[in-house]
Amino acid sequence: MYNKVHRRLTLLCAGITAVIMIVMSLCYLYVSERGLYRNQFQSFQNDINTITTNLEQQSVISMEWLSKMEAQGNYLFFVLDNGVPFLYNQLNDSQEASLRKQLLSEALDAFDNLFIYDPSLQAVIPATSYVSFHLEYEFVSSAHGAYYASVIRMGQNASLEIIVLSSLASLERQIQEQRIRFVLIDLAAILLLSVFSWFFTGKLLKPIVENQLKQVQFVASASHELKTPLAVILSAAECCRNADADKQQDFLKIIRQEVRRVSALVNDMLTLSQSDNHYFTISPQPIELDTLLMNSYETFEPLARDKDIALSIHLPREALPACPADPERLSQVIAILLHNAISYTPAHGAIDLSLSYEKNHFLLSVMDNGIGISKEDKKKIFDRFYRAERSRSTKGHFGLGLSIASEIVRAHGGSIAVTDTRGGGSTFTVVL
Repeated sequence: MYNKVHRRLTLLCAGITAVIMIVMSLCYLYVSERGLYRNQFQSFQNDINTITTNLEQQSVISMEWLSKMEAQGNYLFFVLDNGVPFLYNQLNDSQEASLRKQLLSEALDAFDNLFIYDPSLQAVIPATSYVSFHLEYEFVSSAHGAYYASVIRMGQNASLEIIVLSSLASLERQIQEQRIRFVLIDLAAILLLSVFSWFFTGKLLKPIVENQLKQVQFVASASHELKTPLAVILSAAECCRNADADKQQDFLKIIRQEVRRVSALVNDMLTLSQSDNHYFTISPQPIELDTLLMNSYETFEPLARDKDIALSIHLPREALPACPADPERLSQVIAILLHNAISYTPAHGAIDLSLSYEKNHFLLSVMDNGIGISKEDKKKIFDRFYRAERSRSTKGHFGLGLSIASEIVRAHGGSIAVTDTRGGGSTFTVVL
């Protein structure tokens, strides 16, 4: 399922980005190509203005001048006098002459279709001067592609016509090359986007997958933890059916003990579930941490004494400011830490509960000289259902206490960490 979602998210991410990129590329190509055609046409018009000015200043149009103009501007010139081509247009080889004749015919046909000749332009012109006008347009030859064309009419009654053609083949090749470049760039970009999207969506899904894996492990661990006490309860209930009165009391005691274990486990699981669903709330209020720690010390001191463990407390002598915290939740954290310390500290050991205040931070620590925690286990000690050693499973712990303590401290905006105690053991420190 993960791979399927991964592929779909990759396709969605890369697809949307690719579509946007392609649309933007097409828009750019459209604007760019229109600009190229417009610039080319304006350049052609400017050249025609120059040619027309030169023609008006000449009394004779020589073949040398026409050849020079064609070579400089890559243009084709056709000169007609009253519709009759000049000799210049008939001196080429037969194949080129046929080509030029066809282009001339198509250019004039396009001109006639595009423009209606204005009779007022045929007014009487003084014999001593030239009067000219020119019109530019675009046409497409049936066999030779697109051209820009200009028809220049000069002289009395506009009897002298000069048709100038400029092929758009080079411009179209430029545009075609630009399109190919954009296609290649877009394909490369889409490939890179796909690779990036694959890794990006993988990182995006990684916390979800890890969370799902943790949920599966949580359910599996919870089922395993519930299995043992429920089996004991069922067995005790079966034995209680045929036992005498004295034995029944023993079996009922076992059932009550296991039911309390199950109840504690369910309560812990509900607490963590509320944290996962963001229903885990705290009610902070100004509290005196030294008083809170003293109450916890008085609660656990008898339990430590029964196990022959020396429980001590160290509080600052100076008055401390009030700490904004939830007293019940914070008492729960201290209880978890003290209960773990008492459980894993051997007889004749020592546990120290202390409080300090440094740089606007409260530091609560529980230090013991018990069995300690390995370096590898420190990284997982706050994971759910994690117990560093198998021996700890016999202590009545489910591996949820430190997870709950971590969630409560995090909800307070604080941090919790574990370090080694000098000489052996572990020290848990809560910073608020």
